[in-house]
Amino acid sequence: MAGTQAGYSQSRSLSGRFPGQYPNRAGRGGRIPLGLDRIVAMKDTAFIRENTAWSHAPLVPELGLFLATAITPIWQATEDWLAQRNVEPPFWAFAWPGSQAIARHVLDHPELVKGRRVLDFAAGCGLAALACARSGAQEAEAAEIDALALAATTLNATENGLTVRLAEGDVVGSPCRWDLILCGDVCYEAPMTRHIMPWLRRMAKTAEVWIADPGRSYLPQEGMTAFAEYTVPTTLELEDRTERHVRLFRLAP
Repeated sequence: MAGTQAGYSQSRSLSGRFPGQYPNRAGRGGRIPLGLDRIVAMKDTAFIRENTAWSHAPLVPELGLFLATAITPIWQATEDWLAQRNVEPPFWAFAWPGSQAIARHVLDHPELVKGRRVLDFAAGCGLAALACARSGAQEAEAAEIDALALAATTLNATENGLTVRLAEGDVVGSPCRWDLILCGDVCYEAPMTRHIMPWLRRMAKTAEVWIADPGRSYLPQEGMTAFAEYTVPTTLELEDRTERHVRLFRLAP
């Protein structure tokens, strides 16, 4: 979730449910010692299975996801509960409206991703990447800095019989190796927007860049062309309303 601004999706508000920040589980350097990789991955998978439920996002019923629900422990988690387990706020446990809108558009228009190399930026649970993999993308890659989010993406992909490549760490500043970059609800605060937008505009010179926005205050207006709109059911606990209207934009360089 981003190395510089407390995480791609980590800073997103959950109506005050998770107000604090938590240390990266890999330590200050953000790297896991080589011999611990498999142990950590197994613990991550076990944690996800124990604290979420197999569910479906309302706008994307074709794909199953391990998500927080009203009957799972992580839904009622407090800051102290998470800190005791050395777990960052679990934004990967929710199918956010922006990702749902992107995934719905991809599944309804598979020709837009077929044969292309696609990045799901700030992927969370990996929903957009899963939709691309299902729709025939040459390669679907999910980028996150939270190892638990990537573990959730891997588990979700496996359960859906799909393959998703993982990019752990802050990819902002990386050279472009994708044909399409998908960004679901990334302009939720000013520091995050300042961090990512110059890079995304550079990427837009050689790749197509989509940004899904549910009405956040910090979405830049310049160079944005809307091409689709969706109404996404949500909950009062997550978004303080029962639905979000999400627009999909193409970003100009």
